[in-house]
Amino acid sequence: MSAFLRLSGGRKLKSPPGMGTRPTTARVREAVMNLLAHKLEGSYWLDLCSGSGAICCEALERGAKGVVAVERDSRTAKICKSNLAETKSGLDAVPEISVFCDEALRWLNRNKKEGDRSQKYPKFDLVYLDPPYGSKLYLPILKALLTSEFLKSKALVVCEYSADNAMDTPSPWIEEDRRKYGSTVLVMVSRPVNCLDDTDSRLPQINQAK
Repeated sequence: MSAFLRLSGGRKLKSPPGMGTRPTTARVREAVMNLLAHKLEGSYWLDLCSGSGAICCEALERGAKGVVAVERDSRTAKICKSNLAETKSGLDAVPEISVFCDEALRWLNRNKKEGDRSQKYPKFDLVYLDPPYGSKLYLPILKALLTSEFLKSKALVVCEYSADNAMDTPSPWIEEDRRKYGSTVLVMVSRPVNCLDDTDSRLPQINQAK
């Protein structure tokens, strides 16, 4: 049986049972939304290692135009899809959402070049990176994003770390902000000017998580 979590706006969502996932706490989700408030309206959001999709749902409730979520566990990906669809159904606007059951780094490397992906995905304004704490995914994912065609010129990547394992921002990424909330550290980074590209492309409709 699935557990539940609650968005800051009060909506109840499903949460994967057991210890396989570590949902971002309500305090941190609210902090992220407050920090990004000026960028959320009309934004495109990429959530890597999305878990239940709670952070995506928060973004949708605050005006995000589209969300792509990537989650490697098939059961969790289905819960993420359900949560996003439920959140979407309660909105006046009709955001576009997609859920992919895949490993984040593999998905990025397969889709990062616009020519390879036939313009299926948008340029993202915001990326949330929250792999399992202690994993070795942060640097490879940031490297893949650096050389991808996914990010808009003023895009931010928000990295969520354990305070015990927070890393220095790797070059050539530019650290825009760093905040600590209890045992969690949030680091916001942007790409240097020589990596920028501002062309937009279309977001696909929601995909079935298998």
